[in-house]
Amino acid sequence: MLSTVSRQLKSHPALVPLFIFIGGGMVMSGAYLLRLAMGPHVSWNRNGNPEPWNKTEPTQQHKFYSVNMDYSKLKKEGPDF
Repeated sequence: MLSTVSRQLKSHPALVPLFIFIGGGMVMSGAYLLRLAMGPHVSWNRNGNPEPWNKTEPTQQHKFYSVNMDYSKLKKEGPDF
């Protein structure tokens, strides 16, 4: 299968950017899915830590990108449960 693709790319060089962009999109979407699967709201171990979102620190950043917020300087504003 790889030899067929390489033969097609040699005979049609205009397909090279298409393969590059499709491959890059596949890599980026896989990385994003991996990032989503490792977030604090996902529970992989239901016996050891069934609710991991209850054990997060108030200074832990949960957003993908924060513009004006520095999470390391936040104070806790609620009681311990």
